[in-house]
Amino acid sequence: MNANKSGVNELEDISRVIHLGLTVFGISAWATGFLAEDYKHVEHLGFSIHSWLGISFAFFLLLRIGYGFWGPDDYQFAKWVPYTMDRMRAVLEDLWTLIKFKLPERPMHVGLSGLVQTFGLAAFAWMAVTGSLMFFYLTPGHHTRGLLHFIKEMHEAGVWLIPIYLGIHMGAVLLHALAGDHRWRRTFFLKE
Repeated sequence: MNANKSGVNELEDISRVIHLGLTVFGISAWATGFLAEDYKHVEHLGFSIHSWLGISFAFFLLLRIGYGFWGPDDYQFAKWVPYTMDRMRAVLEDLWTLIKFKLPERPMHVGLSGLVQTFGLAAFAWMAVTGSLMFFYLTPGHHTRGLLHFIKEMHEAGVWLIPIYLGIHMGAVLLHALAGDHRWRRTFFLKE
């Protein structure tokens, strides 16, 4: 692993760019979702804006998924997704710690943090897959039918997953910041 001039690991910089892309394009696509209803019309600027933001988000999600398989250890899914009994026990320990009004002190993506990140990746993947299918197969100016209509309904049903995840994620970041942990600043290339 190479360090750049500031001593920050270049792979960490890659993860920050991916996170920034996910944040900007994910929130923008979610926020413009209401515009996409004009897909039924020949003039469909709202759908075009939403779909291009969404497909840009899907690109960054694809990078993050690739990073989850081939990136540094801390970012690899095999190291932190809570699918083993030990990892689920860490999640329960973290929940118990929160009930006692303390913040869990674990490495990145371990315990409750890993569960939240897994939920976020699953929710965003749901939206990216269904949205990408519509991006490539939906013909603006026509109503959806059959399988494409089902995919559109599944995409719309997932719209509540995003604010739920953002609320949990941003709430955790806020709690950590109030406790003096300003790691969030590094994510956006700011000094701690």
